[in-house]
Amino acid sequence: MKASVEKRLLRYLFINKQTITFAFIALIIAVALELTGPFIAKQVIDRHIVGVQTEWVEVTDNNDHHTIELNGRFLKRYDRLDDNDTVKETVTFVQVQRDYYLAEGTIPKGETLRISDDGSLIVLNDVTFRAEKLSAAAAASFFAPEVRPILSWLALYLGLIFIASIFQYAKTYLLQVHANHIIETMRNDVFATVERLPMRYFVNMPAGKILARVTNDTEAIKELYVRVLETFVNGFIYMTGIIIALYLLNPTLATISLLLLPLLLLFMRFYKTYAGKYNTVIRSVNSDINASINESIQTMPIIQAFRRTNDRADEFEQLNDKHYRYQKKMVALSALTSYNLVNVLRGVAFLSFIWFFGNQSLSGTTVISTGLLYAFVDYLTRLFEPMTQMVNQLPQLEQARVSAARVFDLLDEETEEIEEDDLPRIKGDVRFDHVTFSYEKGETVLNDLSFHVSPGETAAFVGHTGSGKSSIMNLLFRFYDPDKGSVLLDAIDTKTLTRQQTRAHMAIVLQDPFIFTGTVISNVTLNDPRISRDKAIEALKAVGADRFIEKLPRKYDEPVGENGNEFSTGQRQLLSFARALAFDPAILILDEATANIDSETEGMIQEAMNVLSTGRTMLVIAHRLSTIQHAHQIIVLNKGNIIEKGTHASLLSKKGSYYQMYKMQQSGMQTSFD
Repeated sequence: MKASVEKRLLRYLFINKQTITFAFIALIIAVALELTGPFIAKQVIDRHIVGVQTEWVEVTDNNDHHTIELNGRFLKRYDRLDDNDTVKETVTFVQVQRDYYLAEGTIPKGETLRISDDGSLIVLNDVTFRAEKLSAAAAASFFAPEVRPILSWLALYLGLIFIASIFQYAKTYLLQVHANHIIETMRNDVFATVERLPMRYFVNMPAGKILARVTNDTEAIKELYVRVLETFVNGFIYMTGIIIALYLLNPTLATISLLLLPLLLLFMRFYKTYAGKYNTVIRSVNSDINASINESIQTMPIIQAFRRTNDRADEFEQLNDKHYRYQKKMVALSALTSYNLVNVLRGVAFLSFIWFFGNQSLSGTTVISTGLLYAFVDYLTRLFEPMTQMVNQLPQLEQARVSAARVFDLLDEETEEIEEDDLPRIKGDVRFDHVTFSYEKGETVLNDLSFHVSPGETAAFVGHTGSGKSSIMNLLFRFYDPDKGSVLLDAIDTKTLTRQQTRAHMAIVLQDPFIFTGTVISNVTLNDPRISRDKAIEALKAVGADRFIEKLPRKYDEPVGENGNEFSTGQRQLLSFARALAFDPAILILDEATANIDSETEGMIQEAMNVLSTGRTMLVIAHRLSTIQHAHQIIVLNKGNIIEKGTHASLLSKKGSYYQMYKMQQSGMQTSFD
């Protein structure tokens, strides 16, 4: 049973448990340090700012920094008294409206006060207290002892913030490095899977769609680990810390705030359902767009030559319009819910906050301090910051989840094992023994086919399109295995060998030679350390490619662009021949290697073929019958059956199918034998 996409993403997350553990620890420490701010602010407000408005006592002398002098009296806060202090009388420092007063006696905190008409009395209900209005300078003296502790608290907070910034840096660095390492690992896994996919997969899947999964989809997953992961991990830990802090301040209100989280989770569930559907279509259409663009670029000469540009544009526009429509649905879903949701939750939280504290204050059951109010507002404000960030990352999360599903589908494809077991060089004996093969069930391509090619011989295969010529080569290279019968190399059934052993001593030259980006030399060696530079140059000279390479500015080190477009078809084919010769195969396959060559270049190619055929078995799929006249045997195919076999001379003498093909080419008639 396959694991869910989420579980598989988690497996990649923990490919380096040590790094992710250190990152989480650093994050927790950073969050804990940052969340001390409101607590420190509460202490500063309640104890050192609002807390100054409390009982003060007159003492006999000024014995420490907590004592102030006012009009010849030494005053000290009641909560700062120690055993050495001698108390004379009690006064209260209070604020009434905008003015400060020093009242005789003790006035309870949190009470509503008013001033008498003459300004000499403070009235609390029906009780009066004699009071003295203080000047600004006199009032400031009561705050003077608090400057030092306030600065100490602020210094502590700055220190904690600095330490938190170090842990935040460590967290960000570790998570980002780990995220990029995950994507590196995933891309390596994807590319390794692509290299092991059977040929059937590439036949059924357009190259653009495969490219989209390796590049676009993994890039979307990268954003998941690089940005979304950090946002969600940081958000959940931050919110957890805030909830804990709220519980320390007031458990009841913290519980009310905690009820908001299930609403957020329900919304994320709702979003996942609809966004997942939209993103599945978007990613699929995006792959179709890539495939369409890739095909258009590859076939642009044909499109323009047959004046099909408008049709291709219409096809592309339909895909693009579908992509736009579903993107619009995604935008509508995100716009409708993201900011609106957080704003609603924020409003509910603040209404609960106002109702709870307001009700307690009005009922007189609890006196709420200013510092506590500030701390709660600060924490509630902070609570919705990560919530907003997380909700805003939901589109990216869903896009990454859908992309991950597509990537994992590719990784789950049945692959072929790559085993680099050495196989001693074979002699080159090739035998097909009653081979039957079909690409699709019920559509037989080769019917009970049998033939034998001895070591060192050249065998040519001719026939009309669909006769089975290329299928023989596909079976020989083990791109596919026969449905019935056996393919034998030196009397060894290829099914008993690994695919790499089967191909170890074979090489192929295709009708459309592929030239890699690099240099002339690297296209011959394919960067295989077993092929030396001297051996590559020797191979190039042997096939006659040195005639045009020596004219290049940098000769054998000349840079080669994509698919070698700076070279003619014949020159690219010579490079392919040199590549095959450099690897010194026991069996060489030429798949329509001369089909697209002009008459002048054909002579050079024929010379190269003569060089290549020396000392090795060569199987040729022939288009031009003039190039195979010296083959040891020519096998004529028709609908997967061998209808004629022999040398060029013997087949002409029979005046059968081969004779008709040859006469048609000799007379200049245009016939396709593909």
